[in-house]
Amino acid sequence: MKSNSFVISALVMALSAGIAGATEPTLQRQISVTGEARLQVPPSLAVITLGVTDQADEAVVAMRAVSKSMVAVIDQLHSAGIAPEDMQSQQISVNPNWSKAGSPSSGNERKITSFVASNTLQVRVRDLDKLGEVLDQVLRAGANEFRGLQFGVAEPSEVQDQIRGSAVKDAIRKAEQLAEAAGLTLGPVISITDQGGGGGRPMAMEMARSSAVPIQAGELSFSHNVSVVFGIGTTEAD
Repeated sequence: MKSNSFVISALVMALSAGIAGATEPTLQRQISVTGEARLQVPPSLAVITLGVTDQADEAVVAMRAVSKSMVAVIDQLHSAGIAPEDMQSQQISVNPNWSKAGSPSSGNERKITSFVASNTLQVRVRDLDKLGEVLDQVLRAGANEFRGLQFGVAEPSEVQDQIRGSAVKDAIRKAEQLAEAAGLTLGPVISITDQGGGGGRPMAMEMARSSAVPIQAGELSFSHNVSVVFGIGTTEAD
């Protein structure tokens, strides 16, 4: 009986040791790198944000003046070849101007002295050769406020697709360099994480009334990053 108990105990211990060994994690040696790629491209379009602002004693009068000027601006944009889908209203507002009452006995009492109305429009200009001319024309048509100018490309995803592969190649180059320096053999790719990228740069623009508004489009800088994890190959020494 004691002999049977000893055999069973030994068997349980062997199975327990086997299970523990099977569940023990095996650490895999890895190399993790970040691949980067950059590309300079000329812009293919510009987005301008312009507006009309006016002031009057009555809110309705101020808005009527703004609306009349904005209609003239939109008509001018149509004449310049800007398609309706490339124009979008951004904000329309009417706000009162407040001032303290004139009587000393009124204390902190305030009253409305006038109203300021505004209408903001975002315009996409696809022909950059006409950008300065378009800006000059809308100024003459009645636009008296500019909120900014930003250059871009028509298909930014195509640019990102172009440099995404370059980012992966850069990661492979870095991993091979690290492995060689450490005397290791680079193994297969374990994972690739696309970290995305960015591009374009906004440009502030001061409003100017002139026969032509000078514009320098320059270039846009696009970038893309990927994180790649490689295994480390086995050698005879391992």
